[in-house]
Amino acid sequence: MAEPELLPAAHHETRDLSFRAFAIGIGGMLGTLVLLALFALWLFPRATADRTIRLPFPASPAPALQSSPRADMQRFLHAELQRLNSAGWIDRANGVVHIPIAEAMRKVAQEGIAGWPTAAMPDTPDAAGEARESAAAGASGKRP
Repeated sequence: MAEPELLPAAHHETRDLSFRAFAIGIGGMLGTLVLLALFALWLFPRATADRTIRLPFPASPAPALQSSPRADMQRFLHAELQRLNSAGWIDRANGVVHIPIAEAMRKVAQEGIAGWPTAAMPDTPDAAGEARESAAAGASGKRP
């Protein structure tokens, strides 16, 4: 015995999108593109003025290649160390000189920097011990 058909046979739509809707969509996108281009030209009227290509093109210099980068670096390092470890004039007319880095560091350690805040130094050995203990307790997360 044949079973009765419960569902109708499957069919597909022959036209999902009408040509008119497609044409309106494409026209809308092209119209929007034209409006955006006109808006950009209105915002930046001289944006294309500097894009004029003039011939012949300007010649670019050849790249300066290092024949020996290691030797160049050694010469640079030597010159920098010599400058750091010597004294000399920077601006003789205004009386500006440079001094060796070790001497400059020594002077800063002894005299300090003008206008730089100074740290409070403990006066007694007991105060120094207490400062070390509180620093150690703070580092370990314990509080006295």
